[in-house]
Amino acid sequence: MLDPRLLRAFVVIVDSGGFTAAAERLHTTQSTISQQLSRLEEAVGHVLVQRGSRPPRPTEAGERLLCYARRILALHEEAELRLADPMGAIPVRIGLPDDIAVATMSEVFAFFAQQHPEIRLDVTAGLSRDLTRRYRAGEFDVVVVKEQAPAADCIASFPEVIGWFESARITKEWGDPLPLVTFPVGGLYREEMFARLESEQRQWYVSFTGNSLDSVLVAVEVGLGLSLIPVIAASAYDVRPCHAFAVDGPMATSLYAWEAAGAIGVLVELMVRALSERSRGVDAKR
Repeated sequence: MLDPRLLRAFVVIVDSGGFTAAAERLHTTQSTISQQLSRLEEAVGHVLVQRGSRPPRPTEAGERLLCYARRILALHEEAELRLADPMGAIPVRIGLPDDIAVATMSEVFAFFAQQHPEIRLDVTAGLSRDLTRRYRAGEFDVVVVKEQAPAADCIASFPEVIGWFESARITKEWGDPLPLVTFPVGGLYREEMFARLESEQRQWYVSFTGNSLDSVLVAVEVGLGLSLIPVIAASAYDVRPCHAFAVDGPMATSLYAWEAAGAIGVLVELMVRALSERSRGVDAKR
């Protein structure tokens, strides 16, 4: 390994035109500069500077090493600057359902990131039950989930109004069996749909399974079947309430955080405010 201090002495000797000037630039003595150059020459096995010339000129081997020395020193300085720069040094891991990770919440994250450049936000969208499991396992610092009822340690919780929706483009009489558009296995809405229909002794089958809220709603739009969906999410799609089914009771949208102080506390407060505004928006549409 080539010692950057020795490389720097070599480069400064060449650039400043002599050992004395190099010593002044590096705030050391001429003898120290000479010793550093000698150690570098010993390490590479070549004489690097013509000491008899005025000013000292690099030898052929010195010229070859000079360009590498400059690149090594530049990378060394860049690495030091990057490590000294606090931007993005503190990760905060956030889990959200995909219908919460929308423009409004993204604007919250963007505003927070501008105010706290030292923090790097790592956001994951997924199914609420999986997000809850991972939060309890310590994989997330902050999580928003849909659930039947909030746990005692939630920071804030808001009612999540859900309803049955069908395509607004196609008129159908829904007999038995009912075609259902669902989320993947383990999805909360999926299980609620099945439980509701089984309690009413209705026949059903899964006609389409989507891995995101958008894919589910698009499938409902084109008439692939019925689905149980958050009311606020349905408003952006060409779907309508299915009046054959009464509105289901609300679930809860809950926010949890292991820490609610400092910068994370500020982020939690902003997220709670966005969720509160979202909840009021649902009430206004009803």
